[in-house]
Amino acid sequence: MLHRCRRGGMPRLFPHGPARGDRALPPGDDEGSALPLAPLLPFYGLRLARLHVGTNGLLSGQDFPRETQYVDDDLPTDFPAIAPFLADLDTSGGRGQIYYRQDGASDVLSRAAGYIRAGFPSAAFAPTHAVVATWEDVAAYEAVSRDAEPSRQRNTFQAVLAYDHADAYALFLYPDDGIQFFGTRPKESYHIQLELPARVGFSRGETDPGRENLHYSVASSEQGLKNLYQSSNVLTPGVWVFHIGSASPLENIVPAGAGRQLLGGALPTAPESVSRHATAEHDYPDGAFAIFSYDENEEDNEEFPFVEPTEVVAEDYDELGISLHTDINLQDRPSSLETDEDLLELVSVESPTYRQREDVQPYPDGGAVPAETDVHLGYPEGEVVLQSYPDSPLPFPRGRHIVGVDEDVSFNTDVFTYSAASQETCEQHHGLCSPHAFCTDYATGFCCHCQTKFYGNGRHCLPEGAAHRLNGKVSGNLLVGRTPVHFADVDLHAYVVGNDGRAYTAISRIPQLAARALMPLTPIGGLFGWLFALEKPGYENGFSITGAEFTHSLEATFYPGKETVHITQTAEGLGLENYLSLRTHIQGRVPYIPENFTVHIAPYKELYYYSSSAVTSMSHREYSLLFGHHNQTLSYRLHQNVTFQDCPHARARRTMPATQQLSVERVFALYNEEEQVLRYAVTNQIGSAEGDSDTAIVNPCYDGTHVCDTTARCQPGAGLQYSCECTAGYRGDGQDCVDIDECAEGESRCGPFSVCLNSLGSYRCECQHGYHLADDRHTCVLAAPPPDPCAAGRHSCAAADQARCIPRGGGAFSCECLPGYTGDGHNCSDVNECTQDRCHPAATCLNTPGSFSCQCRPGYDGDGFQCTPANLQRLTPCEHERLYSQPDPGHHIPVCDDQGNYQPLQCHSSTGFCWCVDEAGQEIAGTRTPPGSTPPRCGEPEPTARPQTMCERWRQSLLDHYGGRPREDQYVPQCDAAGSFSPLQCHGNSGFCWCVDEHGREIHGTRSEPGTAPPCLPSVAPPTVQPSPRPDVSPPAVGTFLLYAQGHQIGYLPLNGTRLQKEAAKTLLALHGSIVVGIDYDCRGKMVYWTDVAGRTVNRASLEPGAEPETVINSGLMSPEGLVVDHLRRAMFWTDSGLDKIERANLDGSQRRALFSTDLVNPRAITVDPIRGNLYWTDWNREAPKIETSTVEGANRRILVNEDIGLPNGLTFDPFSKLLCWADAGTKKLECTFPDGTGRHVVQNNLNYPFSIVSYANHFYHTDWRRDGVIAVNKDTGSLTEEYLPEQRSHLYGITAVYPYCPGARK
Repeated sequence: MLHRCRRGGMPRLFPHGPARGDRALPPGDDEGSALPLAPLLPFYGLRLARLHVGTNGLLSGQDFPRETQYVDDDLPTDFPAIAPFLADLDTSGGRGQIYYRQDGASDVLSRAAGYIRAGFPSAAFAPTHAVVATWEDVAAYEAVSRDAEPSRQRNTFQAVLAYDHADAYALFLYPDDGIQFFGTRPKESYHIQLELPARVGFSRGETDPGRENLHYSVASSEQGLKNLYQSSNVLTPGVWVFHIGSASPLENIVPAGAGRQLLGGALPTAPESVSRHATAEHDYPDGAFAIFSYDENEEDNEEFPFVEPTEVVAEDYDELGISLHTDINLQDRPSSLETDEDLLELVSVESPTYRQREDVQPYPDGGAVPAETDVHLGYPEGEVVLQSYPDSPLPFPRGRHIVGVDEDVSFNTDVFTYSAASQETCEQHHGLCSPHAFCTDYATGFCCHCQTKFYGNGRHCLPEGAAHRLNGKVSGNLLVGRTPVHFADVDLHAYVVGNDGRAYTAISRIPQLAARALMPLTPIGGLFGWLFALEKPGYENGFSITGAEFTHSLEATFYPGKETVHITQTAEGLGLENYLSLRTHIQGRVPYIPENFTVHIAPYKELYYYSSSAVTSMSHREYSLLFGHHNQTLSYRLHQNVTFQDCPHARARRTMPATQQLSVERVFALYNEEEQVLRYAVTNQIGSAEGDSDTAIVNPCYDGTHVCDTTARCQPGAGLQYSCECTAGYRGDGQDCVDIDECAEGESRCGPFSVCLNSLGSYRCECQHGYHLADDRHTCVLAAPPPDPCAAGRHSCAAADQARCIPRGGGAFSCECLPGYTGDGHNCSDVNECTQDRCHPAATCLNTPGSFSCQCRPGYDGDGFQCTPANLQRLTPCEHERLYSQPDPGHHIPVCDDQGNYQPLQCHSSTGFCWCVDEAGQEIAGTRTPPGSTPPRCGEPEPTARPQTMCERWRQSLLDHYGGRPREDQYVPQCDAAGSFSPLQCHGNSGFCWCVDEHGREIHGTRSEPGTAPPCLPSVAPPTVQPSPRPDVSPPAVGTFLLYAQGHQIGYLPLNGTRLQKEAAKTLLALHGSIVVGIDYDCRGKMVYWTDVAGRTVNRASLEPGAEPETVINSGLMSPEGLVVDHLRRAMFWTDSGLDKIERANLDGSQRRALFSTDLVNPRAITVDPIRGNLYWTDWNREAPKIETSTVEGANRRILVNEDIGLPNGLTFDPFSKLLCWADAGTKKLECTFPDGTGRHVVQNNLNYPFSIVSYANHFYHTDWRRDGVIAVNKDTGSLTEEYLPEQRSHLYGITAVYPYCPGARK
């Protein structure tokens, strides 16, 4: 029985702390420590001899790299990783502790084994060792700020690895209120308010060159992280179990309950998504966890069947005082469901659906090549609903009851010859019948007939008296009045009470204009009333004739306007839980119905005419439009026909009347604007075409006035007497029925190697991995292993001397190039190792296909990888480096002392920089001095310590931020011996220098070019002439290209059509000391504009050679982020997330004014439609994110989008399609809408962490903070076509497209 799991106590963590002998990780921001393991720990196909415990919420089989190389990135990592909460964490200053130990205590092992058995009941596993790592009250890393108090939010979580010599399992535990923050702010975000969600999952690491880096993502969004403590995959909220290693290497991590559907307490797989490979991701939406939690913002278009009910039909009808019962009210009616709401909300329960495999590709010889994909783990084989019915006849062997019928058939032997070999019989085809039908052989073939207490056409049978659910999608192209309206795949849910003929229908998310116009068209929901109408004696409803596969077509012509609309409803069969699935398409024109008008439809009767494979009906219906005292009666003419496939062999035995009358005693239609739901409700009976006499006595079973439960059959007796009998799968007195748990009570017929899953009124059997259901649908038989495409040669990998085919099980495979080749495995090309400096400098390299060789030059000895001069004494490292240094002008050649050791002081011969080195020749952090200043004291004792000055504190802070080793292009302030700012400051080794005042602030006009240091002595005045044109401004080529902001530089990425010309990418403008965020291009003035959050300025520069950047706005800014240029009005607009403002100014900075300074929390992206004069911007306020619009003058401000958005970072207006599109780092979607908010649709729903976006031709290009690159997305297909990752790894901010012309300009 499917039920909501009551939330019990959260998991208590495994015992930890000093009392258990735990070690404690040193406090800090990026600490790590190794824990030796004995025995070795299986992980994927690896055997780990030690585990490294890290501050940042993860464990690894090797030492961690610098945190900047992984802490902000998505999975996979380059190293083996077990991540219960990977984020930038900090335990310094008493902010939490991290404990870890290896343990063999029985209480720990037995508790771990209990959790593992709950998730893997078939696994006979008894752990011998465990590793317990606990992050207790740890904090998120925060940059020091004088403006804000440090956060008091703390996280507590635990990872337990339980293993023996052959298998290993990981347990992640999250106590109640243990996760108080869900992400951390990147260190390089500066003033930009961004929070990257934590990642939970596993990564195998790049252990073999060229091998695919396997990984498994558990959660990477805020909602997925919330589900960590709200949900579980072992039915204990906050506990998650995974199989992570085995003696037989795992294809990937296996979550507890893998492959089982959520029926009757089956186990969720993961709180968010499963990434089995970097190339194949299968999302499991949070809606799949309705057993524990529900988030209406998550996608629900995947495999898991149940989503929390969202549409409540009863409330609307109750508010109107409507009762759909003839004589009694629902409140007075006994029911196994406690309230009307419980009954009617079932209209919106999602149908269980299962996708067909679409990953099999055609093969030239007519066979099939299995797609290069993953094996679906768990119980993938056949699934079927079984019902337990004590009164049902025992099934025929192989699952069907078969009856033979002798018929008197007259035929001419010259015309017809009976052939037992060609005739279809029950023995051969009984599998086409319903599980609750018997098969009958006739002279000309076989037919299926429903068993007693069931009804239908034999191929589909439903229990009498049971309630039924229908689900589907509705699409339409309508002309409402004169306004076109389009909608696609909106949800339809229906709920039918079979024992009294009530049918409720709800269509959600339909555009308001269309929904109001469709209110009179009750046949949309009336179809379900006819299908499951209450049957009078001797008459049959629609489902008894058509079953669950048919096509319903109708044409309605409205009067007096003669608007005509066509509707097609296609039923696609019964799914799990007997849900009927159908698709509806609406095409044509309907009259406009104004707002606030309601539609009233009087009860009606209509005749249905029945033939062998079709049902037709023609009628004329009236409806009234009501508003206040206004009452207008209109009508439409209706033609309907239902086509289906009947069984021709039993037509002669059918006794159903050729004409039947459908009586609709109650009919209602209404639209709820707040919920955006169109609802229909009807009460139906099917009976004689002549109708019933008014004086005839009607048994309550036939007019729906009985008091039987909604899951009970009404059995008529004499006169007005009747009895109630619970339908199959329920027990009770008929007036109150409860579900039978066939699995728990041992009444199921599931055989060995199967799992019984109970649900309302039924149960089903699923087979374990490696088995499939036999024809009886409850016996599991061993599945024949699928053929190995690699061994059979049925694969698409490159030649065997260039690539290898790797079988993945289940008929799947992957390709990988052999060492020495590069490519995707399908196409491999030789790697020229000689271009990679693999050989020693004194050796010659020879490239060969797939390999290379090295040979020392004459006069040297060695293997080519190491060469030493012949007959030369052994060199010290310093002497060796001097001897073999490349003659590169920019390369430093070390200085050695008389003993051949590195001199403590090293100076660059060409740049003039000096620094201290240790005995190994490695630079000592913080000792580098610029040219012209006093060299550092190397090896000399430090003077007596004194308090650090502001310059020294800033210097040390940046050194810590850079990890102690700043890159040569990163700025570190220079201080003199007294700790004051040196008058001359230079940016790394770039050669750019400037003068500063006593507070370290740059003196305007003193910045110089490389090679000419400015005079910064107090007695010398600063230069009065402007510096010469900057050599770091590199003009772009002609054509369309992208400009992107990357911190202290603006990058150039040309396009060839829409393809990224990565090889031609370069730095367009180096802006040392700046942090460029927003960027746009003025196509008329040929200038690029940008915001600088470090300098708190708005700037511009011409793209002409040698152009000098110019500051346009330099005051009144705090955190300028998004920026857009209106080339027609010669104006620019920007957002300031620090001041919560949107401002406007001319392109030269004049006529500046604030457009908006209220109702803004975190404004970020901004874009403009110059032609129509409209402005658009995003506000990613976490409490109420939105996209707003106004005119460019600030008039007519309004909210455009505020539903189903999370962190709308990027925004762009496409001047060609006239669509407004945005990239959302919260929902991970790329969406578009028309400027008026209509036509919203999703282009891509699996982005990483987009920041900015721009549109060009048929592509979008966005910057991504997970990938630190530019990603291209096809507008038509939504596919991610390619990406560009700059060599210098850091976060990318704004992006814009530069055209050779102005798009959309007036002519």
